[in-house]
Amino acid sequence: MKIGVVTVSDRASAGVYEDISGKTIIDTLKEYLVSEWSPEYRLIPDEREEIEKTLIELTDEVGCNLIITTGGTGPAKRDVTPEATESVCHKMMDGFGELMRQVSLKYVPTAILSRQIACIREGENSSLIINLPGKPKAIRQTLDVVFPAVPYCIDLIDGYYLETDSGVVEAFRPKK
Repeated sequence: MKIGVVTVSDRASAGVYEDISGKTIIDTLKEYLVSEWSPEYRLIPDEREEIEKTLIELTDEVGCNLIITTGGTGPAKRDVTPEATESVCHKMMDGFGELMRQVSLKYVPTAILSRQIACIREGENSSLIINLPGKPKAIRQTLDVVFPAVPYCIDLIDGYYLETDSGVVEAFRPKK
């Protein structure tokens, strides 16, 4: 199974600095998942058309049922990740963004400036797309809280079965 990891950053994509945020997502998923998987990593500038094209490619062509982005979720003029994400999706999953901001508020008062979202892109292959903040510490803090719901969400969109290491993060699936 393939999981999309997309870092949206003008400076990192231009080689000004190393992308630590994307690596943090990949390392975190390696800790969480016991299912065999591989990352489909992309490092792109904060350009709406490029973000849209990448999310469509990862879902429709590569077959990712889960895509996690980092960066571009603030209020700055160049921050367009949520708009690009929403434009390629069919169902908004508002609870993810609400919970991520709530968790972040425990650490920084500026969490109210974050525009993190999650949504479903539907099609022959469907994908849950989650926009995370850009700071590595915040990535882990938010993923730790929202990830227990991710495997069941992937089940509901007929995606691959994600099995987690319950000693690290326990996936919640209702009893049948």
